[in-house]
Formats: sequence, C-alpha cells, structure tokens
Amino acid sequence: MRYLLLACMLLASLSAAVASDQKAEQLVAQHLDSIGTAEARAAVKSRALKGTLHFKVLTGGTGDTPGKWALVSEQGKSNFVMRFGDSHWSGERFVLDGDKTSFAAFTGSHQPTEVAVFVKSHDVVIKQGLLGGALSTGWALLNLDHSRVKLDYIGRKNIDGRELEGLEYLSKSNGEMTIKLYFDPETHRHLMTVYSVSRAATIAHNDIANARQQSIRYTIEERFSDFQTENGITLPHHYDLQYGRQLQNGSVLQYDWDMTAEKVLNNPDIDPENFQIK
Repeated sequence: MRYLLLACMLLASLSAAVASDQKAEQLVAQHLDSIGTAEARAAVKSRALKGTLHFKVLTGGTGDTPGKWALVSEQGKSNFVMRFGDSHWSGERFVLDGDKTSFAAFTGSHQPTEVAVFVKSHDVVIKQGLLGGALSTGWALLNLDHSRVKLDYIGRKNIDGRELEGLEYLSKSNGEMTIKLYFDPETHRHLMTVYSVSRAATIAHNDIANARQQSIRYTIEERFSDFQTENGITLPHHYDLQYGRQLQNGSVLQYDWDMTAEKVLNNPDIDPENFQIK
C-alpha cells in the first residue's frame, strides 16, 4: 500500500507538471498570435521606434523631467536608450550586439548609475530579449530555446485590481533573479513583466563602522498598454518602466520612466553602429 500510494503521488505530480507545461505552451502560442500571424511576425527582421518619456523619482528623492527614448532592434540585436534633462544623470543606454551587452554612462561623473549597475549584473534581461517585451524583434518568446529556458504556468493573479495570467521564466542565466510575465487572459497580450532580486547586504549607518546585515529587494517592473495594429503587427505604444530598491528597514527608492511610442517602423535599414558603444 505504501508503494502504491507513493506511485500515485508521483503520477499525480507528473500529471500536474505536464498540464502546467501544456498551459504554458498554449499561452505563449496565443500571445504570439496576438502580435500577428506567423507569416506577419516572420516578415519583420528589424524595428525602430521612438517617442517621448517622462522621468520621475516616485520615492526616495526628487526629480521630474521630460525626455526622449528609442528602441532599435534587428533580430537578436538591440539598442535601448532613454535620455532626459538632468545635468548629473541624463539617461540610460543598454546595447546588445547579438552576443555581449554594453552600457553607456550618461552621468556627470561618467560613471554608471545604480540602475545600469543592476541591469549589467543581471544582463540576462538584455541578452535573452526580455527588456522591452514584444517591442523588440529579439523578444524572448518569439524564439524560445527550450534547452535553456523553461516556462512554468503560475495561473491567474490579481494585480492592481485586474486579473492577469502568469508565467515564470526559468533559465540558468537568471541566477538569483525571479522573472514573471503576465498576460491579458482574454487577448493574451503581454501586459507586464516583474524582475525581482532579494539579497543580504552589509549596510553602514551614519558614516561609522557600525554596520549590520539587512535584506535588500530590487525590482524592475514593465507595463505595456495602448496596443495598436500596423501592417498586421500589434504592439503596445505605451511603456512604463519602474526600478525600485527597498531595504529591510523600510527605506525605499523608486524611479519611473513613462514612455509613449510616437513612431514605429518595421523593417527599416539599420546602421550596424547602433549596436556598438565606443
């Protein structure tokens, strides 16, 4: 009886895993169809989009300024830039040449910002085409490498009063980062990605050697909306990106880039220099 019960438990566990895999595959297929037909998607080899942004420090400081942003991609290459008018910190630029990532330092001291340091240390979000979602031709879900990536179906979650359908993105490259993708259960459009990292760190207080361990939680949240269809391809034209850092003592830092795409071009000729930082 004991062995029979164990066998039944293993069978049930296996069946649940298979069902989860099938739901994940189905959701990805439905999501891709929400972008366009297989033929329409395959026809797009490059994309360039640009627009305006509004940068704001939500918590932990002050800052409120307009700017510009752009995302250029060609299959697995990408160049994502956000520029805004601040003399000490004027923006971010993340580049993928198809193999390695590069980061520009838009600061008065020519040093990388906290945001750039975080993304650089977790550049899986760039290398695997996650950041920017379906706006990039290198979008992770367009060409999933199932030998490197597994998607777990996590069911429906209520987020900000709205029910969304979720997947957890699992890869050896994730390291300590948890990545969750959320979709509209009706249209299957990708609406949100949440990247989170929790770790212990030594925090010094009041510039003295009185240091102690605290847990720190870092998050990046992407939200996509205002979907528009052009030439058979449906993409979001509003993109909100937030970076946050929260200490165990309750101290919070939160930045927000609110971006609108004013121009989207599919299959433009792209100068290879876009994918290099000199």
